Amino acid sequence: MANEKIFQMTFSKIYPMYIQKAERKDHTKEEVNQVIQWLTGYSNDQLEEQINNKSTMQQFFENAPKINPNAEKITGVICGVKVQEIEDPLMQKIRYMDKLVDEVAKGKKMEKILRQ
Repeated sequence: MANEKIFQMTFSKIYPMYIQKAERKDHTKEEVNQVIQWLTGYSNDQLEEQINNKSTMQQFFENAPKINPNAEKITGVICGVKVQEIEDPLMQKIRYMDKLVDEVAKGKKMEKILRQ
């Protein structure tokens, strides 16, 4: 039930929180966009379109051009749960995105965040 609530939240509601989190730690919207685009395959214009269309998190990931094959290399804990152990594929992608934004905010090097 909690998952369903998150799946129906709009990306446009969550996105500004990602930006605020990064900016509070002296990082930028561009860095946040870079990691979201790496994960989802969206271009800047497509990302804007998802925001303007008020896509739910479920729609956001269903419409993603291409989930990065290296996303499975994202590990660690978010909200007290190891992302690599999340069974629901959609929830796992959402938590991957949370983890990437966390890493930006913590000042990790971009090549490490992007699993290069």
